[in-house]
Order: sequence, then structure tokens, then C-alpha cells
Amino acid sequence: MFLLYPAGDDESLRGAYVRTIIRQCTETILQSQGIDISKYEISFLESSLQKRMNENGCDSAEEYCALLERDRKECTTFVDALQISYSLFFRNPLTCAVLERMVLPAVALQRKSSRRHEIRVWSAACAGGEEAYSLAILLEELVAGKENIAYRIFATDQSDVQIDKARSGEYAATALNNLTLKRAGEWFTRRGDTCTVRSELQKHIEFSTFDLFSDGIGCPPASIFGDFDLVVCANLLFYYQEPFRDTILAKIGHCLTAGGYLVTGETERDIVMRHRYQELYPQSAIFTRSTP
Repeated sequence: MFLLYPAGDDESLRGAYVRTIIRQCTETILQSQGIDISKYEISFLESSLQKRMNENGCDSAEEYCALLERDRKECTTFVDALQISYSLFFRNPLTCAVLERMVLPAVALQRKSSRRHEIRVWSAACAGGEEAYSLAILLEELVAGKENIAYRIFATDQSDVQIDKARSGEYAATALNNLTLKRAGEWFTRRGDTCTVRSELQKHIEFSTFDLFSDGIGCPPASIFGDFDLVVCANLLFYYQEPFRDTILAKIGHCLTAGGYLVTGETERDIVMRHRYQELYPQSAIFTRSTP
């Protein structure tokens, strides 16, 4: 439990107090940075605020609000702290197993028998690229030796810094802990404590900056027309308030090809199932779109 409320156990009073503080911080940052952070979920903003209070040694939320008002640098730091940039290779073992054994083979079979022989994947909010490279490894293993089947991954993030990191393909050796020794050896070159993705894997991935809330842009411009067989948008939805979750899911829904799949995080399953999606396999966080 966070300690923004100065005293008492009345949850309604505490909630009103937190909302007032968050609103004050939101207005200050909007004036200072021109950035509206009101789309984020209140509990996420509260935890971020508490961390910044601790970092600055503030004894109260009011003291931190005063700091924000006089220090533009702290406003920038607070906004940067809201950027979701954590990712892992093969993050969810169950999800990855279902993708490898059921979903991707089914997509490949469908593509092989259709006019479009290319599997198209969108890794939305790809952070440092671990998710996109994990998908590329699965797809490389799937299409190896097969004729008339190819794939492309469009990996996007709103952060230029994260996209630059993803393009470099360089990671600490410890970042590969979820990979088998075979995969690590086959797809990465190691020098000291740094591992670099091999160019054969990188050439199928198009990294670009993309804001999921961009008006009038339904899919990453690099993909031209969307039509994705698979969209991965994992561990992002729960950071936003419901109307903004709806915006993201609507945009993804328009980008998916008929019969396409959506992958989210484990804790976001209930959110997605409220939007006409059905889970393919229990607890997998892999979904197909329900018919109206």
C-alpha cells in the first residue's frame, strides 16, 4: 500500500486525496512538457509518484508537487519514468510454447495455401527488441527449409531510445537466460559479457517508432496496410485507463487479418476477453477475435 495519504484509514478520503494529487501533477506536467499523462491508470501514476518522492527525499506528496512546479528537469524525469520499457526473451513460457507448437504452424499452413505466402507479425510496444527477436527465432525455426513461405516482423515502440537499442541487437549475456544453449549459440555472437543478434535474424524485422494513440494512423506506417496474422501487445494494457485500453484494442482489431491472433500479458487476459476475444488455450494469453 502506498503512503500518499497523510493519515487515517478511510479509503474514500484516501482515494479523493490521491486523485487530487495526481490531477495537480498532471496539470503541472502538461504545462511544463506539453504531455498529457492522464491516460495512465491511477495506481500506476501513484506508484510512479511514490518512487519519485522517495528518490527526491520528499516527506509528502504536496512537497513533491511543489518540486514539480519549480523544476522542469524533474517533470522530464517523471515522464521518462512512465515509459514502459521492460522486456525479456521468451518471457512467458506457456505463451511461447503455444505459439511454437500450435499458432505459428497453423498460420504457416494457412499462408502456404493462400495467395499471400508471407506471415506478417506486429510486435507493438517492443521495448528493447527482446520480444521481436524471440518471435523471429520461432519463425526462423518454423520456415527453415520450407519453400514458398516467408515472414516479416514489424516491431514498434513510442520511444526512439528503445528502438535504437532494439536495432543494435546488443544485450548483456545474462539477458539470454531464458534461451536454450542451442538457440543462444545459433542466433547470437558473444564477445565478453555482450551478446549480439546475428544479422540473419535481424533482416526480417523492421523496427520503427510508433505511437499507439496516433490519430488517423491505424497501423505502423512501415507495414503499409497492416493485415497482420499475429499481433503481440503484452504487458501494456494494464498501464492505461479503460478508454485508452479500448483505443489500443480497437486499433489492433482493425489491423488483424481474418482469423488472426492477439497475444497479451498473463494479467491482461480479463481485459481482452471483455472485447470480443476468446482465449485459444487456457492461461496462454493468446486470443482469436469472436464473431459479432
